[in-house]
Formats: sequence, structure tokens, C-alpha cells
Amino acid sequence: MKSFLLILVCVLLLFPLFSEAQVRVLSERSEFIGKIGATQRKSIIIQNESNTKKEYVLRFLRGNVGTSQKVKICIGDQCFDPTKDLSKIRISLKPGELMTDLYLEFELGIVEVKGNFELHFANTENTKDIFIVESIYNVSNLENIQDKTNHKDISIGDVYPNPSSRVAHLDYDYKNKNATAKISINSFIGNPVAEYKLDPTQNTLVMNIEGLRPGVYFYTLFVENKNIVTKKLVVE
Repeated sequence: MKSFLLILVCVLLLFPLFSEAQVRVLSERSEFIGKIGATQRKSIIIQNESNTKKEYVLRFLRGNVGTSQKVKICIGDQCFDPTKDLSKIRISLKPGELMTDLYLEFELGIVEVKGNFELHFANTENTKDIFIVESIYNVSNLENIQDKTNHKDISIGDVYPNPSSRVAHLDYDYKNKNATAKISINSFIGNPVAEYKLDPTQNTLVMNIEGLRPGVYFYTLFVENKNIVTKKLVVE
């Protein structure tokens, strides 16, 4: 009987730890993929799934961020350097609150490199209550690897990274902003799988290829519905 009561007391003491949901990161792992010198910003979406108010502070940044690279955590319009402003980076969440104005900004640096890092946030009242924001980066010197295609209305480089598994980027430069241009992706046997209209106000196209099966694909630049150039894209 005493053993049963002891087990019951332990279960009751531990039950709140398992019954109450904590903060969950709803956005996917941040991927910073681009050329030397670029700066990218990714949105981090989190939600307080508990029924109590919670406040978190950044405990540390773990990973291999290069000396020429910079990470910033932005809450709304206010940005912080996690290597210097740990105590200032605080996130307060009401019960059930969904936070969408949290951003991660990353300067890709001046050398070709790949890596990853993590941001660990801890509850100010319970250090075991944590959530982690994961990120990876892949910096390329496109001047060394790109075979740039020039057209009188637009010029494009090569897709990067290539091979790719989640997203692929394509840099382009509009010379005639009145021209209509698009990128069409086809399978190895010629079946169309995706199409993207190029925006004259932008200079990088981000293509989501996570849903494509691994294999060889081809992407084609069309200007005014005319086939200009076709290149290969490998999906892992």
C-alpha cells in the first residue's frame, strides 16, 4: 500500500510537466543559401501552446558562424546581435499566442562556406523549458561558378545550390522591365512540373523543389514566350 501511494504521489508531481504544452517552433528550419556578400532574412513563427504566460530569453548561440558573418535576431523593427545582446533578447508570449514578427537576419560573409547554428531560448522561470531555432547556410562565390546567360531583355546565372533538395535560387537582372520572362521546369522526359514568372522589381527567384522526386530536371528561360536557354537542375 505504501509503495502504491509513493508511486501515485510521484505521478501527480510529474503530471504537470508532461500535461502542459510549451512553446513550439512552427516554421521550418531556416536556410540561408546565396552568394558572397548577400544578406537574407527569414521569418520564425512560434506559438505558446500552454495556458499560461511565458517569457523566454536567449541563452546562447551554438554553431560555426564565421568571423565575416553576422547574425541578427529581430523582434518587429528592433534587431539584436546574439553575440552581444543575450540579456536584451526577450520574448513574451500570452497563453495560446502565435508570434509572427520574429525574424532571423544573416549576412553570408565574404568566403565560400557551409555550416549551421542554433539559437537556444529558455524560460526565465524554468530553464528546462526551452525551444530551439535551427539554421543552416551555404555561401557560394557565383562569379567563379556561374555561366551567365545574357539576353537583350534579361540576363540570368545558374541555379544554386545545384544539386538541391529543398529550395533553389536563380539570380537574374532585368534590362528591359517591360519584357515578360518566366522560368519553366520540366522533368527529364519533358513533362512540365513548375513555372515561375520573373518579377522585374526583384533580382532573385526562389524555387521550392522539396516536392519534386530526386532526379534530373531542366529549367528554361522564356522571354516573350520564346525559348532562350535551357539548363540542368539536379534534385537530391
